[in-house]
Amino acid sequence: MTLIPQPIMVNGATHSAQTFRMLVRDLARGNEGVTQGDDLKVAQRSTPGGGVTVSDGSGVVRGRANAFQGSYAVCNVGSADVDIAATGGSPRSDMLIVRVEDPEYEGSLDPTVDQIAYFQVISNVSSSATAIPDGRTGIPLARIDIPASTSTITNAMITDLRSIANPRRERTLLVQSPSGLSTDIGGTSGTFSYFSTAPGWNITVPGWATKVVMSLSVGQLRYNTAAFFGQIRATFGSLASVQAVNLDDNQSGTRRATVVFGDTITLPWSYFVTTQLLRFQACGLTGNAGKVGVDASSTLIADVEFIEAPR
Repeated sequence: MTLIPQPIMVNGATHSAQTFRMLVRDLARGNEGVTQGDDLKVAQRSTPGGGVTVSDGSGVVRGRANAFQGSYAVCNVGSADVDIAATGGSPRSDMLIVRVEDPEYEGSLDPTVDQIAYFQVISNVSSSATAIPDGRTGIPLARIDIPASTSTITNAMITDLRSIANPRRERTLLVQSPSGLSTDIGGTSGTFSYFSTAPGWNITVPGWATKVVMSLSVGQLRYNTAAFFGQIRATFGSLASVQAVNLDDNQSGTRRATVVFGDTITLPWSYFVTTQLLRFQACGLTGNAGKVGVDASSTLIADVEFIEAPR
């Protein structure tokens, strides 16, 4: 093979299908998978029965029959039903894929009358399979693990195998200095309170984000009076699931320390395209005798990254 002499797009030139497939490959950065997190999702039928439904959406499939085959753009407009055969006396695992069978490289389909891209069920795969078990051109969508003597497919049997070809990510570094000394947080009840002079950040959640990874830190947390034993965490909207870490300071008087914590949070549907408040909290636990706070000498830092994943 030599250099293709008519690059896309040259006026008056004739371009081969391969040239366009190579363009798809380049635009997808050589990756394959669905386009967005809710594309081509496999679920039980509205009335569960002998098959599944694939949602609308699109994706990119990398050709595997030839090193210079390029990639295919596939699209499902509306939902599609795919039949799944019932099991007999033994359980079985099937894999549902988007298959591309291009007669330029394999098979004998006729593109003028035949489906070159279609949903295909690979029967009797391993119950732990996550990738297509042979070299065929396609992308996996789901594995269906079917109990013995079963003809009705439910969501409990479906394992999502989709990956996003080029998942979106958005990362923001936020810094805040408290306006002054906060109200001291102490006690032994384990009840969390906000640092009163650290109002936090209002953060807009992208419509495509399914997870958020947070790395949080407080530079020069201020302890005072006796030894402090408690926890620090953050809330994100109504979620109090940013992992709490222990504050265990076996000292007395006024002193300072830096603490780092973080978490990965799966975002609920209700958070998409909303603005949520990220704010720090602390509490004292049983045995605590000290107090903790922040002041104008403290710095609060939030490294926040939204990530797109199948949903």
